[in-house]
Amino acid sequence: MTSITNGASRYQSEKVRVAIIGVGNCASAFVQGVEYYKNADPNERVPGLMHVDLGGYHVGDIEFTCAFDINETKVGKDLGEAIWADPNNTIKFAEVPAKLGVPVYRGMTHDGLGKYLKEKIVKAPGETADIVQILKDTHTDVVVSYLPVGSELATKWYVEQVLEAGCGFVNCIPAFIASEDYWDKRFQKAGLPIVGDDIKSQVGATITHRALARLFHDRGVKMLHTSQLNVGGNMDFYNMLERERLESKKISKTNAVTSIMGHTLPADDVYIGPSDYVPWLTDRKWAHIRVEGQAFGDVPLNVEMKLEVWDSPNSAGIVIDAVRCCKLALNHGLGGQIDGPSSYLMKSPKHQRPDDEAREATEEFISTYAGLPGTAPVAASVDAEAAQN
Repeated sequence: MTSITNGASRYQSEKVRVAIIGVGNCASAFVQGVEYYKNADPNERVPGLMHVDLGGYHVGDIEFTCAFDINETKVGKDLGEAIWADPNNTIKFAEVPAKLGVPVYRGMTHDGLGKYLKEKIVKAPGETADIVQILKDTHTDVVVSYLPVGSELATKWYVEQVLEAGCGFVNCIPAFIASEDYWDKRFQKAGLPIVGDDIKSQVGATITHRALARLFHDRGVKMLHTSQLNVGGNMDFYNMLERERLESKKISKTNAVTSIMGHTLPADDVYIGPSDYVPWLTDRKWAHIRVEGQAFGDVPLNVEMKLEVWDSPNSAGIVIDAVRCCKLALNHGLGGQIDGPSSYLMKSPKHQRPDDEAREATEEFISTYAGLPGTAPVAASVDAEAAQN
């Protein structure tokens, strides 16, 4: 993470202006969440939020500027309408105005539409919109990517647009950008922040599994075998029936757990990944986690649990902080991966650390960079230096 002095002159300090790539269930939950919590009391502990106010930005300070999709059911509509369009099927927990004044433009396809998604989605006619110009014209601060798993080429194409437009980036999918030196250096050179990769849900399978793995390690129990089987009924799970698109997802979820175990398990003793598509679950996800270990006296100790969540709101509870952290970094001219928030909010950051340490680093980042845009950072690379020492 590097620091340059472009913050005060380039960006609006009073709002967090956000563009969305991919208007699916996660986008729906994010948009609903901003509406739901826009009047939350920052002096109270509010269920569902880690921070009502984050570094001076209230949830209600998040504004949506534009969105991009390829589905004919969404392109050309207002974002307030598109979040309810087929095949979206997440829970409705907030009334969102149908006219937010935020258009959904025709995005780029590339490899974003796999063989299973092609059965459900018809591409909108017309050319790809001028992404760079739209981001500039709308004064977008932060771009959030919700592209389908396996969208490697599409992700890299969009990242180039984000860099050219001069925006921060939150990468919610397991296409490795923030964690790769090449892209990290590109963002550093541009003086633009990135939070990534692959969103770690509020209380999802990954962070729960990590907690169990760390508990075994801290209490002296040797983990011998572990598995995490996930099923769901949204388009994310339908897309992941195409196993060729799953490699990065399995790597991301597996490394997120094994990186904090304290020892290495043979590959055959670890299975973590999506498992199947169950349509009637809609946007609900069931995660079945099992951990087998060797405890005191070498006797067996096994833990088995089932987690049931609404998948997309679980993600939105984290993105709502990620965009505000990205905005703080943007204000202060920080470029490259934002290390503390990435390690706490994402499955595959550049530097893995236990979640309690990641949370501490994130809170330190927020307290360091809270305040008016352009003010001198207290420590430009605190998180990155700590991770390397």
